[in-house]
Amino acid sequence: MSVENGIGASVVRKEDQRFITGNGNYLDDINKAGQCYGYFLRSPHAFAKINSIDLTAAKAAPGVVDIFTGADMAADAVGGLICGWGISNKDGTPHAAPPHPCLATDSVKHVGDQVAFVVAESLQAAKDAAELIEVDYEELQSVTDVRKAASGAQIHPEAPGNQCYDWELGDKEAVDAAFANAAHITKMDLINNRLAPNPMEPRAALGEYDRGTGEYTLYTTSQNPHVARLILSAFVNIAPENKLRVIAPDVGGGFGSKIFVYAEETTTIWASKRVGRPIKWTADRSEAFLTDAHGRDHATHAEMAFDADGNILGFRVSTLANMGAYLSTFASAVPTYLYATLLNGQYKMPCIYAEVQAMFTNTTPVDAYRGAGRPEATYVVERMMERAARDMNMDPTELRMKNFIAPDAYPYETPVIMTYDSGDYPQTMNLAKDMIDYAGFQARKAESASRGKLRGIGSAAYIEACGIAPSAAVGSLGAGVGLWESAEVRFNPTGSVTVFTGSHSHGQGHETTFAQLVADKLGVPYESIEVVHGDTTKVPFGMGTYGSRSLAVGGSAIVKAADKIVDKAKKIAAHLMEASADDIEHNQGVYSIAGTDKQMTIGELAFAAYVPHNYPEDLEPGLAENAFYDPLNFTFPAGTHIAEVEIDPATGIVEVVDWAAADDFGNVINPMIVEGQVHGGVAQGIGQALLEGVVYDDDSGQLLTGSYMDYCMPRADNLPNFKVEATNTPCPSNPLGVKGCGEAGAIAAPAALMNAITDALGKEIDMPATPEKVWRAAQSA
Repeated sequence: MSVENGIGASVVRKEDQRFITGNGNYLDDINKAGQCYGYFLRSPHAFAKINSIDLTAAKAAPGVVDIFTGADMAADAVGGLICGWGISNKDGTPHAAPPHPCLATDSVKHVGDQVAFVVAESLQAAKDAAELIEVDYEELQSVTDVRKAASGAQIHPEAPGNQCYDWELGDKEAVDAAFANAAHITKMDLINNRLAPNPMEPRAALGEYDRGTGEYTLYTTSQNPHVARLILSAFVNIAPENKLRVIAPDVGGGFGSKIFVYAEETTTIWASKRVGRPIKWTADRSEAFLTDAHGRDHATHAEMAFDADGNILGFRVSTLANMGAYLSTFASAVPTYLYATLLNGQYKMPCIYAEVQAMFTNTTPVDAYRGAGRPEATYVVERMMERAARDMNMDPTELRMKNFIAPDAYPYETPVIMTYDSGDYPQTMNLAKDMIDYAGFQARKAESASRGKLRGIGSAAYIEACGIAPSAAVGSLGAGVGLWESAEVRFNPTGSVTVFTGSHSHGQGHETTFAQLVADKLGVPYESIEVVHGDTTKVPFGMGTYGSRSLAVGGSAIVKAADKIVDKAKKIAAHLMEASADDIEHNQGVYSIAGTDKQMTIGELAFAAYVPHNYPEDLEPGLAENAFYDPLNFTFPAGTHIAEVEIDPATGIVEVVDWAAADDFGNVINPMIVEGQVHGGVAQGIGQALLEGVVYDDDSGQLLTGSYMDYCMPRADNLPNFKVEATNTPCPSNPLGVKGCGEAGAIAAPAALMNAITDALGKEIDMPATPEKVWRAAQSA
């Protein structure tokens, strides 16, 4: 084995060669013989009753193969889309779960809702025919603002007052008592702005039905093809699981938005049987803005109580969470168990009480988006800590230091379910302060002031729960699935290795990181290892990629399978070298008899396993092992990010002049990939804080930010050169000691940046801090 390519090496990503040379295999690159094209007629209204749909003229249009409505899917007993996580109200009753049809039946509930599916010989023919469909709408008054949802028109009969659930967590009585004895109370109202996910590759689907075998094949841009197969089979009634193959080829990013089962993919695979031909549907960017599950959209009131020395006594939070028009696949869990359970932050908080009202509105459904609930929690906690420090005339970093959980306090049980297993929060805070020269800030601020500029500095000490998740834990909290992961490690007779994993890769670099793991464990050249994922036929089981779980859960499954390989290879070696298996030692792919110079390589043993002419009678031929891994606990990546900004009060333009990211991800397999993940996450967090925000017209419910002319994404010139360093307290809950790194930047960045901006302005503003908003604040100073 080449040591430099194993665990801890910054190996260049092996998958990038095919991507940068244009040889990736994305869904729209795939075509089938006899393929036709699908196009969705979508609602132009935010809320309307459908009186009738007339398809006569459209079906007669040139090139049309067929057109389907919700009535057709209902006639085939195709179920609606589901939400896979049950939440209980304060009174113990289950949350409202109104139907979510793939194609609208009697009403439409947001702009872009699917009304009809046109299948034609070409995409243009399908679009032309869609314009001939006559829909008689009776428009109704819509509501898009979560703060007005309770008083809006009834969207679902099953959800009175448009409330999905009214949920709570924590000890309200203890918190009330803590506030009664507080020396200081800080209060804030915070908006966490709605975001559109914007992966580079829009969603797409290609459905194919084999009349001979009765098998369906769905090519889809999914982060978790096995979960898609499970839902489409068990709940939507497309086909039995053994008759449904789901393939997610190269996927161009997801950020959470491709976890879910959508109406478009479901309709496409169903319709492929109806027309007897493969059907391809590919979203354009406008459809992506209208229909990809959005993220965030919280309105929160928070209060934090302190004693006279600045110690936290209690924390209470009340949040309104916008669910959109329907419940998406995991939407109910995001503002509850992925949000309120992280409100403890990195601090010693004696008591917490959180209540969340989830509301339906006439907007695109909201679900997990990079970080999923944890950015929202960190934003509340860290904006509160910064504001409290300013209120009490304390340095914000010193207030945090005073309240940090001590490094020797683990395992640490929070008042909101979680048990933190490791960390050293003062260490990462001090590292970040050194990286950005925190002590020298006042001199830099004075220099900026001499040029008429405003300078600010802000911190965010984040924590997240990753490695999602222990099946028993999430099952007790309402999840409808287990969240284990599976893997197979297979030696081929010539000594190369194929790794099959249920963790789908769509930009994370799994093909490199997992190969490094196996190279290190088995002593096989890194270049001889291939990682296979994304096909439910090749990889029998899996739970997918989200929640920074791939290495902690998927990697651990691979390690378990590799350990089984080592055990079996020892038995083969013992037989071939006429020794006891207990005397066989393994070191970097070489199996030797302890105390002798007799040895065999793993390549020789693999060949013997498949050419078993001289082979132990009690062992099966072959050298391939499977493993499932179900984590014992979440992992808890944590760290401190510090942002420094300079604001031009004449224009309101914010320049991010410096950024320090000190993170504790536990053990690191590939430092280069980890640093890249931090860069990407911070860029997304800066986008949320400065630029991005989905806006609906309050009266009509129309999406006003439906293109890149209106929805501003971060560009290179919005970003500084990041300073990224790491500390390491290994995670004790998985065999690799890893914690996960994919979402940290997006979790820390909004709070750090807004704390810096409000420090410079001397007043509070909400995200996104656009030049207009910042200019108005600066001018009113």
